[in-house]
Order: sequence, then C-alpha cells, then structure tokens
Amino acid sequence: MEKIPMTRAGHTALDQELKTLKSVERPAVIRAIAEAREHGDLSENAEYHAARERQSFVEGRIKELESILSRAEVIDPATLSGAIKFGATVTLVDEDSDEERTYQIVGESEADIERGLLNIRSPLARALIGKDAGDSVEVRTPGGEKSYEVLSIRYV
Repeated sequence: MEKIPMTRAGHTALDQELKTLKSVERPAVIRAIAEAREHGDLSENAEYHAARERQSFVEGRIKELESILSRAEVIDPATLSGAIKFGATVTLVDEDSDEERTYQIVGESEADIERGLLNIRSPLARALIGKDAGDSVEVRTPGGEKSYEVLSIRYV
C-alpha cells in the first residue's frame, strides 16, 4: 500500500473532518431518513431521496478519509533542511512579472492553492523538488511556460 505524505496540520484537519462526519453528519442523515419514511410512500418522497443521496455522500467520504488516514505518513517539516522537498515553504519570484509567491509543498489531500498549499504532485512542486535558493525553474503550465527563481526555502 502506497503511503500518503502529509503534514501534521493536514492530518489533524482530515481527522477532525472524519470525526464530524461520524458524530454529527451521520446521525443527522439517519434522523432525516427516519422522518422522511414517516411521510409514507417512498417512491414519490423527495425528502427521502435527498436524505438517501446525502447518506451516500457522507458514507463515501467517511470511507475515503479512513483510507487516506490509514495510509498517512505524517512528516514534520521542522525536522527537515536543505534543498526543496516535501514540507518546504518556498518563496518564488515569477521571472516575467517579478511577482513573489510563497507556497508550502504538501500532500494531495491537504492542497489548497488559494491558501498557498501546493500539491506535491503538481507540475510546479515536481519542478521545485531538489532545487536550492537562487536556482531557476522552468514549468510547463496550462497557460504556457513559466520561469521562477527560488528566493528562499524554509522548513517550519
């Protein structure tokens, strides 16, 4: 079974989501199904069908989270140093626009580009792995080729 790398924060967030699904969402869906059944004929009962659909989603997400968490390999970036690797917080400058951006390289399940959490499997993260401060990186993106310079690398 392939291990899934993730940070402590990512693991905690997924674990919390799993607990909420099991302790809050699952019982709420069961109550909604029971209430909908009391309304009679299930074949034309929209509330019942919506509740069953929600139950299917919740149960699927629970299974997905349990699978991810059972294969999780929690990596503490604070124990790392050197060239860019998983967990690194990297500040880059776009060589065309001089725009600076900071990303932390994280696991797939915790990635959120809006919050600066870059998926380890993304083209940019793959190009950055093994680079040092001062290195230039060429990345093929959907919008064309992009060039970045690595300004700094931190492990927090």
